[in-house]
Amino acid sequence: MHTDRRTFIKGIGGTLALPFLESNLIAGATTPTRFLVVANPFGMHPEHFFPKDFGKDFTMSRTLKSLEWLKDRISILSHTDHNMVSGHGREIAFLSGVLPADAQAFPEKNMSVDQAVARHTGAHVRYPSLNVGLGSGVRMSWTANGVENALISDPQRLYDHLFLNLTRKQKKARRDMLTRNESILDAVGDQLSAVARQGSKADAGRLDQYQTAIRELENTLAGRQHWIGQDKPSFDISHHYEGAATIHNEYHAFFDMISFAFETDMTRVATIAFPTNLSYTDVSGVTRSYHGTTHNGKMEDVTDELVAIESFQIEQLSRCLKRLDSIPEPNAEGSLLDHTVVLFGSGMGYGGTHSNRNLPVFVAGGGFDHLGHVDTRNESGENMALCNLFVTLMQRFGIERDEFNLSTGAFDLRYG
Repeated sequence: MHTDRRTFIKGIGGTLALPFLESNLIAGATTPTRFLVVANPFGMHPEHFFPKDFGKDFTMSRTLKSLEWLKDRISILSHTDHNMVSGHGREIAFLSGVLPADAQAFPEKNMSVDQAVARHTGAHVRYPSLNVGLGSGVRMSWTANGVENALISDPQRLYDHLFLNLTRKQKKARRDMLTRNESILDAVGDQLSAVARQGSKADAGRLDQYQTAIRELENTLAGRQHWIGQDKPSFDISHHYEGAATIHNEYHAFFDMISFAFETDMTRVATIAFPTNLSYTDVSGVTRSYHGTTHNGKMEDVTDELVAIESFQIEQLSRCLKRLDSIPEPNAEGSLLDHTVVLFGSGMGYGGTHSNRNLPVFVAGGGFDHLGHVDTRNESGENMALCNLFVTLMQRFGIERDEFNLSTGAFDLRYG
């Protein structure tokens, strides 16, 4: 007789506490795969980010030193980009490869890979995706309509969003609003059917895309109705704010709330940003602005401050991944990290030169057969389209497609 892991633990007296799962996973249910993206706007100092050697037995670089414990579960990709002219403003295409100004030329506009995954997983969870970060953000998350996802820039606001239950009056108002929206969608659906009968073949293709979007909205609204009546799990954030608020405890709070949202299956997609205007003077040795340290004129003392900032970013991510790795995956082998695809990177290669080539990118966790440090250039010495990696990541979620925006294929990163 098959006995799932949760039933077994319950049978031995409940000595191990498993988290409340929002989706109430049961034996036979598909184990969820999650997607965590962490990014910054100015790239990384390349000499300190990229390891000096390639292969699985590489030597971890100075900036990535806090990830030494994860060395066998990481793939660092050298020589990937979106083949864009260098300069500020291109970094917003990090997760899509498409600038908003060029979006009309693509069927899915400048949709980012996190939202492609969220469309696939969102019906199963309370929140299809979360986009957070202190300050003005990196602007990396975009819908299939070319609309930027709003950033939650305050930890308290994220806490309220995730863990504060609605009052009875608020629940009624939310249900009424969703019912009105569903009625509008029904009316639009009827009108679309009438237009489809009279339109041309070209019109039929456009209408099919629109009807797909309508169906996705209907599924989303149905899901929202379900979650209104479900209480949210509780989470204690108070220990992050014992004493003065610092950049450390602000990001500890962000990462811990996202980790708990993954653990309780409230969401399966999250993006976390380290924005342009963030002050890092709480970090030891940092006295200058983030942007200021990128323009360091190769002065060693200023470069050291930049590397301290970038190392801090990686340390925050490393802390989060250790937390995910410490939590057993319910109903499956391995840890939450083994079932969480983690992508770190930037849409800018290096802020000191405004380069948009050789983007600093790595993938961790997710159950992949990781490759260590990889030179992705082809035989002609051309950089790999970063969208090739995104095709591979989407396939890991069971999304059956072999192209995404500017991709020329898929990156060879095997799962299992």
